[in-house]
Amino acid sequence: MANPTISTLLEKNIKFLENLFSPSSDLQIRTFHTRHGKGALVFFESLVTKKTVSDQVLAPLLLHLPKLEMINYESLLTIHALEKYDSWQEAIPALLNGSCLLLLQNQRSCYGLEVKGYPDRQVTEPESETVVRGPREGFVENLLTNISLIRRRLNTVDLKVELMEIGDLAPTKVAVIYLTSTTRTDLVLEVKKRLQAIKLPTVLESGYLEEFIEDNKYSVFPQIAHTERPDRVVANLLEGRVAILCDGTPFVLIIPTTFNQFWQANEDYYERYPIASLIRTIRLASLLLSLLLPSLFVAVISFHPEMLPTVLLLNFMQQREGVPFPIFVQALIMEVSFEALREAGVRLPRAVGQAVSIVGALVIGEAAVKAGLVAPAMVIMVAVTGIASFAAGNYPLAIAMRLLRFPMLALAAILGLYGIMLGVIMIVLHVTSLHSFGQPYMSPIAPLNIQGLKDFILRVPIWFNRRQKT
Repeated sequence: MANPTISTLLEKNIKFLENLFSPSSDLQIRTFHTRHGKGALVFFESLVTKKTVSDQVLAPLLLHLPKLEMINYESLLTIHALEKYDSWQEAIPALLNGSCLLLLQNQRSCYGLEVKGYPDRQVTEPESETVVRGPREGFVENLLTNISLIRRRLNTVDLKVELMEIGDLAPTKVAVIYLTSTTRTDLVLEVKKRLQAIKLPTVLESGYLEEFIEDNKYSVFPQIAHTERPDRVVANLLEGRVAILCDGTPFVLIIPTTFNQFWQANEDYYERYPIASLIRTIRLASLLLSLLLPSLFVAVISFHPEMLPTVLLLNFMQQREGVPFPIFVQALIMEVSFEALREAGVRLPRAVGQAVSIVGALVIGEAAVKAGLVAPAMVIMVAVTGIASFAAGNYPLAIAMRLLRFPMLALAAILGLYGIMLGVIMIVLHVTSLHSFGQPYMSPIAPLNIQGLKDFILRVPIWFNRRQKT
């Protein structure tokens, strides 16, 4: 329904709000009388602090209004955010966002008093990105708190924060943050253009935005990085990227994104460069192992046994005696079982989930070997693959590797090493064709950028980077 104008009759305004929100048990309407006439306070008790309404709104009104000849609400009320609204179109969104409306007899306007009081989660260490060395602060679900965590680290006039609302039914506040000194203007304009084109009832999480604004919507590879860490966002802003913050979620989107951002970590720059280079190399090797190890095992055992040492080959052949399934089916059984256990560990309560994923894998693996369903070497291979996927670091990229592992297994079972080569070529062709807001996904490898390679796999010293730039 269209919102009518604010009436000079207080009872008519109250009746309009009651009809508009009925039935809403948490809508509170408190009327009061002064020498200047009748008034009313309207608020949702689920969104405001009653003590603030009582102490900073109602008490000053009842205490001072009878003594005043002229009413000056701006100086009378001590609320830090006091807005005057001339229409319901402005007032109702403020009411739904936690403001208290002050309605007065014989006035065609009302006042919005910001008295938000809904509970917020305190700033804590992000669970999805724990570090050994580095800041322990993580983003929360409150947009303003998250912006303050960034501003505290980047206290410069170059930092710009542009707010917009996305959602037709229940608009959600979204912030676009960038540095004018490092970020391209065309990138900022493109980000805002794609966000403004989103048509949704509301935005529950930044993942909604990610699906709408990414370049290739059908790729299994993540094209937009997300993080809970303010230090990582600040580091990317300094490199000329744009951050998108969404109210109601601690996950911040970083644009544009390249492949190497998913297996590099901010902690790499907090440790000494030889240690960070080693850890980064292990992380990349684990990523490749999690994708290729099962298919390599199946291909070598099924098609190319001559590549193995004789003693090892005889040992494998002995283990396979009495197992009714071919090596591909064994790998499929163990991989699916391991993925199911891993998912169960994530969804169950934390105290139970870790025990289920670890103990369950050991028990099922041992039981499968004793039952003659799989060979012992297959259990070892799946366990090493699982450890490698955990060591790979970034969750979205690890999920993509886990998904691609199954078609790679099928290619290995059909064509052997030639199938693996075919699968790798298809993956390479796909990732080199991807872009993230105009940035090549595989940069600095494709297209080749020698300058960018110096901090790609090996982490060069920070002082060397600074000297090169000067």
